Amino acid sequence: MASAKRDYYEVLGVSRTVTSVELSKAYRKLAIKYHPDSNPDDENAVAKFKEAAEAYEVLNDPQKRARYDQYGHAGVDGRGGGFQDVGDIFEAFGDIFGGSIFEDFFGGRSRSRVRRGADVRCDVTLDLEEAAAGTTKTVALTRHEMCDVCEGSGAEPGSEPQVCGRCRGQGQVVQATGILRVQTACPQCRGRGKVITSPCRKCDGSGAQPRSVTLEVTIPAGVDDGMRVRLAGEGQASPDGGPPGDAYCFIRVRPHSIFRREGSDLAIQLPLSYSQAVLGTSLDIPTLNGKKSVEIPAGTQSGEVFELRGLGMPDPRSGMRGDLLVQTFVEIPKKVNAKQEELLRQLADLEEQNVTPHRKSFFERVFDYFRSEDETNQVESREE
Repeated sequence: MASAKRDYYEVLGVSRTVTSVELSKAYRKLAIKYHPDSNPDDENAVAKFKEAAEAYEVLNDPQKRARYDQYGHAGVDGRGGGFQDVGDIFEAFGDIFGGSIFEDFFGGRSRSRVRRGADVRCDVTLDLEEAAAGTTKTVALTRHEMCDVCEGSGAEPGSEPQVCGRCRGQGQVVQATGILRVQTACPQCRGRGKVITSPCRKCDGSGAQPRSVTLEVTIPAGVDDGMRVRLAGEGQASPDGGPPGDAYCFIRVRPHSIFRREGSDLAIQLPLSYSQAVLGTSLDIPTLNGKKSVEIPAGTQSGEVFELRGLGMPDPRSGMRGDLLVQTFVEIPKKVNAKQEELLRQLADLEEQNVTPHRKSFFERVFDYFRSEDETNQVESREE
């Protein structure tokens, strides 16, 4: 039988309130301690190295961490956790070590790394009905794309970039920090390995130009305010031939005039007259799918909530719908006509003759309170 996974916070030796910075420090410490090159022929060290990387991969991602905090390992299993070999870990988390620290310190192979383009943001505003049903929107954004004159090189046509004299074309420089050697991007060529001496006049040597583009965004049903939709590869171009970044469309849902959203549930307030609350009634209420008849039983109290199953918002991941919560409140009219006033006064007279148990109990408590006060005062007077 396979042993159960250890708690990820326990693996990294951190508390559940750990910050992102503290998390990176804890993982870096364990990764150096259990690195395979410093623990040759030690399978246990390799296992701990992978375990620490898996824990960091989950806890460093806010969404995965939230699922793990709520559901434990069941909330993140099958969602990208775990690594097949040590090389996968370097590819995923090499950046937190200030470059290829493992490759230099432990004598690993050198890899040329290209930078990914930056991400861009756009905003989409939806009505509640659009958020519930899902929709397609056209968004406009500005991103930098490869210059068509220098074809992304940044150099004026006819000239060639020169090899950087500081890093000798490697794009990386090594700095010694104690026993570690930290490899970072060369500050002179910014990691490119080459220096442009004759910059392109159209893009001013950047190799890219700003362009306005329009994109079609498919919004899934059930999105909520603050969620975002990722458009893979629609971000900024890479500065050195790497993959482009992504575009993220941030969702804003306008407040609705009738419905109030509570997660996947919708809430609505239903006004009742005094007679409707006392005698009961059947009313048509609005839903996102048209009208729905609701039975209000006799004696309904103000603030009572009726749940209509499956008439709320769909979950954008599972597709399951929430409920529509109908909260009643009894409206008290500020003005009544003469006939209404006459009937209400008759009702008040009847209530005085036939006091309900609840009201009778209240008045009895008031009477007992004042009677006890009088008796106490009489005793004190006799003692004096």
